[in-house]
Amino acid sequence: MTDGFDAVVVGSGPNGLVGALRLARAGRRVLLVEAAGTVGGGLRTEELTLPGFRHDVCATVVPLALASPAFRALGVDVAYDHPPVPAAHPLDGAPAALVQRSEGATAAGLGRDGPAWRASVGATARAGFPLVDTLLSPLHLPPAAPLAAVRYGALGALPATAAARVFRDPAARAALAGMAAHSMLDLARPLTAGYGLLLAALAHSVGWPVVRGGTQSLADALVRELQALGGEVVTGWRVRDLDELPPVPVTLLDTSTRALLEIAGDRLPAAYRRRVERFRPGPGVFKIDYALDAPVPWTDPAVAGAGTVHLGGTLPEIADAERTVVRGGHPERPFVLGVQACVADPSRAPQGKHTFWAYCHVPNGSDVDMTAALEGQVERFAPGFRDRVLARHVRGPAALESHNPNEVGGDINGGSGDWRQFVSRPVLARSPWRTPVPGLFLCSASTPPGGGVHGMGGWEAAGLALADPVGAPAVRSR
Repeated sequence: MTDGFDAVVVGSGPNGLVGALRLARAGRRVLLVEAAGTVGGGLRTEELTLPGFRHDVCATVVPLALASPAFRALGVDVAYDHPPVPAAHPLDGAPAALVQRSEGATAAGLGRDGPAWRASVGATARAGFPLVDTLLSPLHLPPAAPLAAVRYGALGALPATAAARVFRDPAARAALAGMAAHSMLDLARPLTAGYGLLLAALAHSVGWPVVRGGTQSLADALVRELQALGGEVVTGWRVRDLDELPPVPVTLLDTSTRALLEIAGDRLPAAYRRRVERFRPGPGVFKIDYALDAPVPWTDPAVAGAGTVHLGGTLPEIADAERTVVRGGHPERPFVLGVQACVADPSRAPQGKHTFWAYCHVPNGSDVDMTAALEGQVERFAPGFRDRVLARHVRGPAALESHNPNEVGGDINGGSGDWRQFVSRPVLARSPWRTPVPGLFLCSASTPPGGGVHGMGGWEAAGLALADPVGAPAVRSR
């Protein structure tokens, strides 16, 4: 079963799948190895609560799957469903800020901040795929859109708390803060505005869709093509050492840096190991999946049409909550990210029922039960929410890591994405996907450009492997 391969990919998250398929399309015969019983990594969909309720274990809303150069090049045949509104940000005693597909509609809803939204988020959206390609391929020179990148960077390099000053009213400022908080960083730190600008812009340019039937459908589609090209997939095999694998010219690891150190062992030079060991994880998440007997009862009815809901109130509230987490604390009012997948894809639940998931950020490895605090934020903007809960499935950082070892300490982004580790992932190098072991590449979210369903780590690592001369198998001896 393990004979006759040209490449092995360990780990079947979006990066591993993309890397495997790029190699297979180039004519390589690929063996894909996955430790879990099913493929997908962060793309898995399971009945976590009750029969008939399909929950995405990690990723649900996947704008980067439409925008990234890797997925655009692969052209995977899956169906995407768009909610009526990509994202909503409820506020106390005021209409929610709605980030809609239309830049114009969003700007109109923000009143006097509409022109500033057009000039910032709108300009980022209008820069199109060349800017996205530049941001998702930060080490490629020359960049695909240098002038657009400079304009984007003038605001995006700032802390979100500073960039939000281009807006005058709380609604627009809160909308940017909610977007920026996806970074899982202190919003007073550099680059956090850039995360927010890009995510908000994607709502206008490609939307914030879900994969019909669950993100598992995307993983399954990638696997089907891989197998059609002669690749083989083995699940339930946790690789602990390179010697377990067949000797092939190319090995891609879609794993955490901790697993890289374990699998490659003392083949890695001591200096490289020390650099990798200094790579810092980001905060963890505390996530609850819900089966509901009816939609979430939002105070503002407009929020009912949003696929993603940011629950945290004003920019100062969100910034305080995220700063507390980064400093090792647990906020009483956390920033909560919620997803209503059934708004876009009713097949996720039995007729008339709904799924909902929500998570908040916590210190890496936290064992604190955040259920009450998280649900308090939902109830704040949707009184009566708890009365609609049929079942809950709760996972803190330890449970998330147990389900997916790449999520070390509950970190879903593969390591902190602050300015020091934005390109230094996991080490500062011209080609950080390449390890010192010949033929061995790291392709996970711990490589540029970081977390998200974009597949770029796998795309870059596979591209480097294909550019190497085809020769002797990768070094396996100690």
